[in-house]
Amino acid sequence: MPPPADIVKVAIEWPGANAQLIEMDQKRPLASIIREVCDGWSLSGSEQFALRYADGPQLYITEQSRGEIKNGTILRLAISPARAARQLLERIQSHGIDARLEALKELAKLSADPTFATEFINMEGIGTLARLVESGTHFGEMLAFTLTAFLELMDHSIVSWDLISLSFIKQIAGYVNQPMVDVSILQRSLAILESMVLNSHSLYHRVAQEITVGQLIGHLSNQEIQTYAIALINALFLKAPEDRRQEEYTNPLEQHLTEMASTLAQKHLRSIILNHVIRGNRPIKAEMAHQLYVLQVLTFNLLEERMMTKMDPNDQTQRDVIFELRKIAFDGENDPTGTEKRKAMYAKDYKMLGFTNHLNPAMDFTQTPPGMLALDNMLYMAKVHQDTYIRIVLENSSREDKHECPFGRCAIELTRVLCEILQVGELPNEGCNDYHPMFFTHDRAWEEFFCVCVQLLNKTWKEMRATAEDFNKVMQVVREQITRALAMKPSSLDQLKNKLRGLSYSEILRLRQSERMSQDDFQSPPIIELRERIQPEILELIKQQRLNRLCEGSCFRKVGNRRRQEKFWFCRLSLNHKVLHYGDLDESPQGEVPFEMLSDKIPVSDIKSVVTGKDCPHMKEKSALKQNKEVLELAFSVLYDPDETLNFVAPNKYEYCIWTDGLCALLGREMGSDLTRSDLDTLISMEMKLRLLDLENITIPEAPPPVPKEPSSYNFTYNYS
Repeated sequence: MPPPADIVKVAIEWPGANAQLIEMDQKRPLASIIREVCDGWSLSGSEQFALRYADGPQLYITEQSRGEIKNGTILRLAISPARAARQLLERIQSHGIDARLEALKELAKLSADPTFATEFINMEGIGTLARLVESGTHFGEMLAFTLTAFLELMDHSIVSWDLISLSFIKQIAGYVNQPMVDVSILQRSLAILESMVLNSHSLYHRVAQEITVGQLIGHLSNQEIQTYAIALINALFLKAPEDRRQEEYTNPLEQHLTEMASTLAQKHLRSIILNHVIRGNRPIKAEMAHQLYVLQVLTFNLLEERMMTKMDPNDQTQRDVIFELRKIAFDGENDPTGTEKRKAMYAKDYKMLGFTNHLNPAMDFTQTPPGMLALDNMLYMAKVHQDTYIRIVLENSSREDKHECPFGRCAIELTRVLCEILQVGELPNEGCNDYHPMFFTHDRAWEEFFCVCVQLLNKTWKEMRATAEDFNKVMQVVREQITRALAMKPSSLDQLKNKLRGLSYSEILRLRQSERMSQDDFQSPPIIELRERIQPEILELIKQQRLNRLCEGSCFRKVGNRRRQEKFWFCRLSLNHKVLHYGDLDESPQGEVPFEMLSDKIPVSDIKSVVTGKDCPHMKEKSALKQNKEVLELAFSVLYDPDETLNFVAPNKYEYCIWTDGLCALLGREMGSDLTRSDLDTLISMEMKLRLLDLENITIPEAPPPVPKEPSSYNFTYNYS
């Protein structure tokens, strides 16, 4: 007979004594259980003790968290959080250096515990740590542990960052600005400044006055701290007031970080990131990839203002830009003198330039997006790539077979398409690492990208022998060409050109046909019947593959109120498919994580359901900023007895499909992800091609085809994005 659900069997340790094996009644008050344990070791004053986990983060157990204790858990009797906080507070203020160092080391470890943190903060512990930092008397390890404890305590969001003093900010900024500071101190200082900026509007302004771009650029060559430096740049840029992001500058190495717009485009910053980060001698970890993605998004978001600005047809300065396009293309030195003749010539030229409204081309730029951004792109191409611009315009303006490619209309629509593909104006997605190295290889990467795509559009238009009526079809093909090329992650603009050359119109048609084959297959009754016979064994094959992937396990990022570096957890299914093992990790693993390292587990028999997206508890709790579409699409939760949840945000769509499918298979439910449907169609098509020699004259035998003896012999991989 199984034990009652409210009883868990645990072992409790105490230094120098044999462990106690007890059956913990979860209905009894925790204080009563601790008193009984203390009596077992003849310890008086049970109110001065508490229970902690012996493994993993070793968190204190409270009445609120005790429901997470599982059968077989090893606990440890320890002094209570209040007593530990009081003792550590006294020890960190003692005169003995060795005693103070040990106390700060222990404090740095305990501060991650929310129960301890609450007690320590209630005793004015944060103020004590702040004064120790402000005094400037701590150095080396002692200072590193002090900053670690401070950051961990503040991350619990128990007290407001607004309470931090200006002298503390100056001291922390001083560590960042000093040329020779220990790496651990620099890491924590940068992380503290990042948290200040992200969590307090008033502190943003103070930090921005203390830190310059030049000081942070100096840290980007150090691989140990470059992630923290870029994270701080991103935080300052993200929180910068809108009217400050576009400010002009003089010397980017001396300007303050409130003036961000032009800074991010500066060659010095970009080249440092390219050479020391992207092309550095270390592989880029997930956290760095995310920060590069954020920097890329924030850089492109600088285009949003121009993208959403309509052209004023009455603004002569703006009209002069259009006139400049005409002048460069057609050499306006020989303009006629008469007003009417000049107007007629301008209208003819604007029509050859490909504007829709050739009488008043300013009207073509009144739709947002892309607004004035399209005109900016066209002018850049006309001035920087003048020969290419003139060739494209003249080549199409001289055609008389209705196959001319209208440069103006195409450039405006292409700008809108590029803004959609690169999500200009969207906030960074918290779980995304999708940065493109090539955008860090040029000072004017956006404009150069546009120029490459204009040439692609002109080439595709000719390959399709398109007319004006085919405009939308051409743009659809061009969008697909660009999207496919970006998915290959070209490392430079030259590589992008090579990828696009390989994605001609005929190649796009071939790819479409190939992909359609896996979706449509064949619709004759014999083929449909064969497909139905094959499908169960293919579904079983996919199911086994999903479960095998769950047994290998995956790493997930811990997401909190502040993006924290190198906080991960790992989850994997036991080989007998009966238990989900999970636990925290210090860094992203390079290979398989042994079960012994995963301290927590959930019996599969306790799992009630799997929910996704907005139905997940951790998505309902998240702020509006974090609750964007991409995060919702990667979120899922395991609901298990009694009323507990294990919350996930997958690193990408592939892992999301693998885990949601695998969990559904584990619970005996239908696997319904896009990945499963794609795999099912692909594998069925492959099997049918092996079984069918003549698609025209196929006959289905009365008995079903034999099932392969070794389904695992199917070996397939994924390329899912």
